[in-house]
Amino acid sequence: QVQLVESGGGLVQAGGSLRLSCAASGLTFSTKNMGWFRQAPGKEREFVAAISWGGARTSYADNVKGRFTISRDNAKNTVYLQMNNLKPEDTAVYYCAAANKYETRWSSSGNYDYWGQGTQVTVSS
Repeated sequence: QVQLVESGGGLVQAGGSLRLSCAASGLTFSTKNMGWFRQAPGKEREFVAAISWGGARTSYADNVKGRFTISRDNAKNTVYLQMNNLKPEDTAVYYCAAANKYETRWSSSGNYDYWGQGTQVTVSS
């Protein structure tokens, strides 16, 4: 079955960095657009970043643009999220998700078919 397993979360001070990974199995990874979403306590899940199936195109939420970088390695069936200059408001559970390569509405969580269990990121002030 399809599995998306996130790792790399943790506790970091404001201004620090973390690199999240999402390892995929049970699907043809190279044909999937991949996204990262996050959900803070008491808030709705929000779009963070996405990358096209071949890696040529990326998209970011305005509040992470310039600080976060999404990338992928199709040979390793893995997508990454490099997070720099972290802020306390980045504290959330981060989820990776997979969507059909023809899906163009990357920022909408409903357009993703598969989800990981999430990894906690906590940024202290």
